[in-house]
Amino acid sequence: MIKKAVIPAAGLGTRLLSATKEQPKEMLPIFTKNADNELCLKPLLQLIFEQLYDVGFREFCFIVGRGKRVVEDFFTPDYNFIDDLKNRGKVKLAQELAYFYEKIRSSVLVFINQPKPMGFGEAVYNARLFAGEEAFLVHAGDDLIISKNNNHLNRLIDTFRRHSADAALCVEEVRDPKSYGLIVGKKVSQKIYKVERIVEKPKSPPSNIAVVAIYIFTPTIFQAIKRTQPDENDEIQLTDAIQQLLDEERNVYAVELDRGEQRIDIGTPTSYWRAL
Repeated sequence: MIKKAVIPAAGLGTRLLSATKEQPKEMLPIFTKNADNELCLKPLLQLIFEQLYDVGFREFCFIVGRGKRVVEDFFTPDYNFIDDLKNRGKVKLAQELAYFYEKIRSSVLVFINQPKPMGFGEAVYNARLFAGEEAFLVHAGDDLIISKNNNHLNRLIDTFRRHSADAALCVEEVRDPKSYGLIVGKKVSQKIYKVERIVEKPKSPPSNIAVVAIYIFTPTIFQAIKRTQPDENDEIQLTDAIQQLLDEERNVYAVELDRGEQRIDIGTPTSYWRAL
């Protein structure tokens, strides 16, 4: 059982200023349903945590940066607030918050600081002591997939195990591939690719199969990240580290999203508008 999840949430969110000047983009609210199937708002990061919890993850490592203390505060239960809600007659709200706190209480949460944003790869590298010698999942803090019974996660885990992979990742077909990391690979079964090449936002896209920032890795990824050179922005890209694995003839597989599975991306004003 893969039980450890790393959630990088240290980006500056500059494309969403000024909303993200004091609030991490990962804490921006998304419309969803509560336990009574009523419309409510939750931060995207809470939805990611609850989704991973529901498929069995119990150890979480949040990679946070300067100004992200609000993330740690949000995931610290405040039972006095629950009592205050009950005293005000807001019993349903108190109960909903109690459900969330119970998931926190039954999990192990670790917060690791990334003082300076140096790329997604470097953020993942900071979790090496948390991961230890175990396989672990990486889930970007500003991306969410909505699927029935969280099937995308179950398929990803199954593919990783069945193919004895060193890395497995989610992908989807896109119309504008220049804006994404892309894979080239051989389809080995329905919606499953054996990855042969991966590249970050190329000027000449080799495919339209884009990376969704949900991955499973063995600890071999940490050495690959260590050997990866910074890009022109002096950042370590995770896609470049995965290419290092491919150059070493490691097994990397990709799971394509099914029709009907919906990606919620809040990285830009346009994508956040669509998410809402």
